[in-house]
Amino acid sequence: MKVAVVGATGLVGTKMLQVLAERNFPVTELVPVASERSVGKEVEFKGKKYKVVSMSDGIAAKPAVAIFSAGGGTSLEWAPKFAEAGIRVIDNSSAWRMDPTKKLVVPEVNADVLTKDDMIIANPNCSTIQMVVALQPLHKKYQIKRVVVSTYQSVTGTGKKAVDQLFNERKGTEGDMAYKYQIDLNVIPQIDVFLDNGYTKEEMKMVKETNKIMGDDSIRVTATTVRIPVVGGHSESVNVEFANDFDLAEVKDLLSKAPGVIVQDDPAQALYPMPLWAHEKDEVFVGRLRRDETQANTLNMWIVSDNLRKGAATNAVQIAEFLMGKGQL
Repeated sequence: MKVAVVGATGLVGTKMLQVLAERNFPVTELVPVASERSVGKEVEFKGKKYKVVSMSDGIAAKPAVAIFSAGGGTSLEWAPKFAEAGIRVIDNSSAWRMDPTKKLVVPEVNADVLTKDDMIIANPNCSTIQMVVALQPLHKKYQIKRVVVSTYQSVTGTGKKAVDQLFNERKGTEGDMAYKYQIDLNVIPQIDVFLDNGYTKEEMKMVKETNKIMGDDSIRVTATTVRIPVVGGHSESVNVEFANDFDLAEVKDLLSKAPGVIVQDDPAQALYPMPLWAHEKDEVFVGRLRRDETQANTLNMWIVSDNLRKGAATNAVQIAEFLMGKGQL
């Protein structure tokens, strides 16, 4: 299968190539696409070198699928052009997520919404993906009423410039700043721009995307998203109120059987999810499971996942795998 990766030289694009190789996606020919300044550079895939091509050349190559990770503006301009040429697009930017005509997909949760007519498919926000993977089996059983989430998000969510800023600060050297403030030895309670309601765009993404992916607008979500000096892996403290009461042992059992979830919950052994464990893994790790003693039918949980993998590249590749399994690629 001929596969295009748009934004192939970026942090997520590079991870896309790695994940496609690791999961043995049947790539017969790779078409790495990037901005004009990267055209002619080489990327490596499964031991072979491929020259980066322009957007127009990417379309002309007629791949079966194009996985985009090149920013919202690029996706708005170019995804429809790829789609018009008969190329299925899986887009990792925020461009199409809340478009009512586009599906927003996490395969473990709602892959069944996809049809052969969906030419542009949106990949959700990284912090939303890991949360809904853990919430879906519990929602089916107990019906979620309300979610309060605080995130602890790594600098890779911002990109290479942010990673460089962190390490420059750690070494005490000057360099470009991805953030307004120092990130090393600090915590920044702002991800993306502030909106009129006092929430950031990232926080409202989590609210709206959760409702859309889970297909239930009655779930109330409130979020606080925070950037921390960690290089890979997002963590989330999640408080979930259900319509129905739950048994904690049953919760653990449901989660342990849920696709894409690994339960790490043994306080006696100090076992709980951490970015350290989630690094380069495709699963969502869940632990610190305990009843909220201040309110009925309410659970506290801690959710961790590799934001460049399940939060971006892996989820996109899993969508392509699902389409292929349905004979739609």
